[in-house]
Amino acid sequence: MYQGIAASEGIGIGKAVLLVEPDLDFSGAVFAGTDAEKSRLSAAVAEFTQKTSALAETMKARVGERQAEILTGQVMMISDPFMTGQMNEAIDSGQCAEAAVDAVCGLYIGMFSAMEDELMRQRASDVEDLKNRLLAILLGRTAVDLGSVPPGSVLVARDFTPSMTAGIVRENVAAIVTEVGGFTSHSAILARTMELPAVLSVPHITTLLQEGGSVVVDGGEGTVLPDPDAAVLAEYERRRLALAEEKAALAELRGKPTLTADGVKVDLYCNIGGPGDVNAALEATAEGVGLFRTEFLFMDRAALPTEEEQFQVYRDVAARLEGREAVIRTLDVGGDKDIPYLGLEKEENPFLGFRAVRYCLERTDVFRAQLRALLRASAFGRVKIMLPLITCVDELRSARALLEELKRELDGEGVPYDRDVKLGVMIETPAAALIADLLAREADFFSIGTNDLIQYTMAVDRGNARVAYLYSPLNPAVLRSIRAVIRSGAEAGIPVGMCGEAAADPLLIPLLLSFGLDEFSVGAASVLATRRRISRWSKADADALAAQALVLSTEAEVRALLKERIMGGL
Repeated sequence: MYQGIAASEGIGIGKAVLLVEPDLDFSGAVFAGTDAEKSRLSAAVAEFTQKTSALAETMKARVGERQAEILTGQVMMISDPFMTGQMNEAIDSGQCAEAAVDAVCGLYIGMFSAMEDELMRQRASDVEDLKNRLLAILLGRTAVDLGSVPPGSVLVARDFTPSMTAGIVRENVAAIVTEVGGFTSHSAILARTMELPAVLSVPHITTLLQEGGSVVVDGGEGTVLPDPDAAVLAEYERRRLALAEEKAALAELRGKPTLTADGVKVDLYCNIGGPGDVNAALEATAEGVGLFRTEFLFMDRAALPTEEEQFQVYRDVAARLEGREAVIRTLDVGGDKDIPYLGLEKEENPFLGFRAVRYCLERTDVFRAQLRALLRASAFGRVKIMLPLITCVDELRSARALLEELKRELDGEGVPYDRDVKLGVMIETPAAALIADLLAREADFFSIGTNDLIQYTMAVDRGNARVAYLYSPLNPAVLRSIRAVIRSGAEAGIPVGMCGEAAADPLLIPLLLSFGLDEFSVGAASVLATRRRISRWSKADADALAAQALVLSTEAEVRALLKERIMGGL
């Protein structure tokens, strides 16, 4: 049995199909002259653009607009004169087209790979995919074709790029296994969207499995079992049927209100990373958007987006939600999110440096444009504005003062907006948690960002495997912080949500219900499962479990208690 990351739930049983990537070695390429190399590059870019646009349309039809945006983003990137200009400059220096593509894409891959945030690191795989497909065109190599695999195929590859996944015929694929990738990687997201069991980051799996060999993939446990005997096959077939029944039960919750076992209404929202995710949120019957990350508007381009560009995106999202709330986070740049044209200086410790709201309050030209766009969009739906990385009341006051100034500007221009638009803060630092009572006097709402709150509270780099054991929302220090923040919000009469990944954690959900969390915001793929998990707990049962958990001294003790109670039922 081989262990990897459980990326997409489900049991897949079938025959291994090992996907071999084309040979992209260009060491034998000869420089044919500046004009000839630039002509080859231009032709390759044109072919890449045409093929990728066609793949995007195919993907849009098969798995939705959001996933297609990954491919259209590649088209936008290669169409950027800045990137192609860099490649042409490399050719001017005597490099062949292949070397120019490799060098320039390598710079972007290195930049994204160095980021701590896994979502940002996945951008490296986008550029890697772009680079490899451009090289394949230049070298005349044939790309992997997934459209012709037989039914019952377990696809095994080093990685699954968006362009590869566009060719998958869902009915023929039993599961996906890769050597790289994490829970938030494109491979994982696409697998969950297509409802394919997937296990990622299994070391050397492409050499460990035999072509055509029988294999079982458990996407919930993150295990891959080669050559199972009859008894093992029978057991996993039983589990597969049980999961299918469970999935049918989840479907019955589509469109239903999110209620605890004793009938208390809880808001169940969705996190989105771009406008294309709205469809997935609506299809999952989320009751709103609890976190709209705006960084995508600023990335993969050579200059700042204009106020008008931002307004159109925010307006469209607000309108498509048809009265549901959209909590839109202002620009969270810096730290692990470097955008070259913003001119951020390299810092020794960027996570403790000039980032997020700190950057915005100094670069008021950038902040003003975004806040004006958000205010204008509020006339078209229920927009709420959220500030990231707040650590003191001064920051909130400064942002609110600027917002009020912009309201007066819009009044003078006769531009409509929601005069009661809410301004809230993300609670993602120990400082904010400690002064939550003070912030609650002046903020309209809170949203707990557990990803950073855990990292800063535990002083743990979540990208460092050596200290990963400390990164858990069940650590007593983190639980006490979360409880205190929710309590401060309740005492001040403002709603408190949670938009970190922990909001969907089945072990944490009863504790959050006991603490009084008003709003859970999760990924679209987790909405129905979270709705079901919430429905299983009454306030009394959740309180009883929380009372036991909060007197324990270690994360391991808390986890063991919650696993025993939740696995054993109420």
